[in-house]
Amino acid sequence: MDDLSNSELAEFCSTANLAYRSGKPIISDQDYDFIYLAALKEKDPGHPLLHSVEPEGRSFSEEKVLLPEVMLSTDKAYSWKEVEKWIERLEKSASEIELAIKDIQIKATPKLDGFAGFDDGKHLYTRGDGKKGSDISRVFARGLSVYNDSDRGQGPGEIVVKKSYFEKYLSDSFEYPRNFQASLIKEKELDENAKQAIVKKAALFVPFSQLPIWLGSIDELINKFDSIVESILQTVDFDVDGVVFEVTNESLKNHMGANRKFHRWQIAFKENKDKAQVKVLSVTPQVGRTGKITPVAELEPTLLSGATIVRATGHHYTLVKEQGLGAGSVIELTRSGLVIPKINKVLKPAEVDIPSHCPSCGNELVWESDFLMCVNHNHCPAQSIARIEYFFKILANNDGFGIATVEKIYEHGIRKISQIYALTHSDFMEMGFGDKTSENLINQLKRSATEQVEDWRFLAAFGVGRMGMGNCENLLKSYPLSEIFDLSLEQIANIDGFAQLTAKVITEGLKSISDEFDLLSNYGFNLEKTILKSATQSLSHMFFGKKLIFTGKMSSSRDKMKKNAKSIGVQVVSSVSSKTDFLVIGKNVGQKKIQNAKKFGVKVITEDDYLLAIDG
Repeated sequence: MDDLSNSELAEFCSTANLAYRSGKPIISDQDYDFIYLAALKEKDPGHPLLHSVEPEGRSFSEEKVLLPEVMLSTDKAYSWKEVEKWIERLEKSASEIELAIKDIQIKATPKLDGFAGFDDGKHLYTRGDGKKGSDISRVFARGLSVYNDSDRGQGPGEIVVKKSYFEKYLSDSFEYPRNFQASLIKEKELDENAKQAIVKKAALFVPFSQLPIWLGSIDELINKFDSIVESILQTVDFDVDGVVFEVTNESLKNHMGANRKFHRWQIAFKENKDKAQVKVLSVTPQVGRTGKITPVAELEPTLLSGATIVRATGHHYTLVKEQGLGAGSVIELTRSGLVIPKINKVLKPAEVDIPSHCPSCGNELVWESDFLMCVNHNHCPAQSIARIEYFFKILANNDGFGIATVEKIYEHGIRKISQIYALTHSDFMEMGFGDKTSENLINQLKRSATEQVEDWRFLAAFGVGRMGMGNCENLLKSYPLSEIFDLSLEQIANIDGFAQLTAKVITEGLKSISDEFDLLSNYGFNLEKTILKSATQSLSHMFFGKKLIFTGKMSSSRDKMKKNAKSIGVQVVSSVSSKTDFLVIGKNVGQKKIQNAKKFGVKVITEDDYLLAIDG
């Protein structure tokens, strides 16, 4: 799967995620993790799917609200070697803040396989996209208990069902615990199965703070890793899919921080060694957004690690040719780390079929290194459809323009994104969409242009090579969006993190989208501008470069205050430590943070004083 195009991986991830979070998984959550974190990470580390929290399914119809705290995903490791690399990063970061390696403390907890949520004591929210979720407080109103009969308001956790109870009372009615867990959350009235599980305290909300833990040093973790993993996996009567390791030292956590998707001071370990010999029924070429042709092996249905496997990627056609991956061949299949099927090797080769022409447009294929490519980028239907779908997916402020909709409008002559924004209600009707659907599509187009979106996300949606969201943001920190199409190769190459080859690809890519970008700009997209580095470097207020934490109820949303603070050169942290410079307090402040501030000598100021200082 690691050599599928970005659009194919994104499509599969979205489909699998929606099914998984609605309680009807088409693959296991571990399969989903692998596509997210291994295949796509290896192929394109900057891809936007790797840098955002995967959203919940659309079974939650309620309006989304801001979470009390951001809920990130957890980075994954599928081998000891990956855990070792994480430990090396810990040690390097510790040395940067002069924390002795022997003083680093590691905590291990079981990684629950349930529905993530946040309980603030009054409301329970789904994790959503990590920033906004749905209010599902009705679950507690129905009688759901907190694990260990502890109090509400303990923050992040998961809704789960006891494994022993599920196997005894529910396995005949539900294929997976996930299916049952979904029934607890949905708006419809609970069935008797759910009511009984709640009454018997078999269905619970488990705050992460209540989980059993192992505590130890890095040396202990290295020397006893296998036994630690084995013991932690047996500590709870819930479905678990790994072990979470994290640092407890607040100073180190603050220093390492997080990216858009996960905390750098935390990692989840998963492992599986199952393998099977499987017969290949056929090999089908698939066309990706960039023109790459990927061979997909259709397999005899095989049960492996609890999932029925029917296909696996052949990676590229050089592998097909050299190993004899064809109809009738026999392969060794694994699901490393309980993840997406991976072809280890071909055990019994067969005659192969190497396509000479694109299955979508019929254009003659060419070899680029190990890959077969369709270079008919402007007129290949599969590539055009994938690029359009990619734009709306990355923009992430609209609904309705999935693969089925895009394919339908493509059939009616639409080839560019700008053409879609020019469509009217009657245009959609003439294409065969119903009156209500046509109205919804028009409304979603208006929404995508009026609902604010970051300028780097807008640029990333065009799908330029080497221009994932991370690189787009870095580029726009150095030059405003209005200037990037006039940049020379040398100017881009001189930006930190951009090599000469990357700059060449980006320069050519920007030229290819210039006209389309200008056409779309006429629709007045509401873009949030990235703050230029030069702008923050010239700031001289008292908080510039300082570490600051907001707490209590603010006059504006805390998320907006954090975003504004970062834009003016403030380092916003999540907890009070000896490295924190200021604690900005609003209303209803918890005494623990005030006490910690006094303990570490952190200066406490009010929100009004803070606003006065930055405005002045």
